[in-house]
Amino acid sequence: MNMTLEILTPDKKVFEGEVTAVTVPGTMGSFQILKDHAPIISTLEDGPVIIKSKNGEETFVIKGGVVEVLKNKIIVLAEGVA
Repeated sequence: MNMTLEILTPDKKVFEGEVTAVTVPGTMGSFQILKDHAPIISTLEDGPVIIKSKNGEETFVIKGGVVEVLKNKIIVLAEGVA
């Protein structure tokens, strides 16, 4: 079982898929989420969300938001995506 990531903005779903690692722009600095990460809810600053998957690496630049991690499901609620 891999991790799943969803990136949502108020008007659309920007990304949904299986990932191996995600780096998000946390308020206290960017941090990486790996498989079996402890449950967390954190606010996000403007900056890059770097997604690593078996298909390579992809980056979305978000405008603030919140990340929630629970049982290998990561949800990024972004105010917008550049």
